[in-house]
Amino acid sequence: MPLFKQKDASVPPGQTVTTGFPVLHVGDVPAFDPITWRLRLRGMVASPFELTFDELRALPSTQWGGDIHCVTRWSKKATQWRGVLFRTLVERAQPLPAVTHVIQHAENAYTTNLPLDIMMGNDCLVAYEFDGAALEPIHGGPVRMLVPQRYFWKSAKWLHDLEFLDHDVKGFWETRGYNNHADPWKEERYSDIPSWVE
Repeated sequence: MPLFKQKDASVPPGQTVTTGFPVLHVGDVPAFDPITWRLRLRGMVASPFELTFDELRALPSTQWGGDIHCVTRWSKKATQWRGVLFRTLVERAQPLPAVTHVIQHAENAYTTNLPLDIMMGNDCLVAYEFDGAALEPIHGGPVRMLVPQRYFWKSAKWLHDLEFLDHDVKGFWETRGYNNHADPWKEERYSDIPSWVE
């Protein structure tokens, strides 16, 4: 049950629309070296592979437009992103039939987890552009995950590995009390309702 009554039905419960783009992340903004950077798809896949930044950008790209939502209660409407559909990379990696989850690995030892099926839609991108320009480092550039149907901590900044597993492994925030599912429309922010609510 939402803790606060939502006034704007076009955004999830408890959210406030912002025209800015708040900056929140774990650790410092890392340096990027286009020569050494790789995106790796690994784990329980028939065809593990890695891509350079140029190889990633050379793949067919998709633009997605829509709203994003942060667990800290801001929502940003009508955002525009470009990148490679996650499922395009999945088709190349060929996950084994037993795979159920994907772990995103990023800089600063950040990880987050999602079921594979959540990430297979037309809105899930390995993104490298925002609003028609290269994705800024403070927002996760050069490459971040985009999973807009979940709170934004499930869209890892500074992505470098996608690991496919036959079980779930909670990530950085999930092990620190954040909800494992993170559906904004269900207001799945934390694992348990804080004691002060009772």
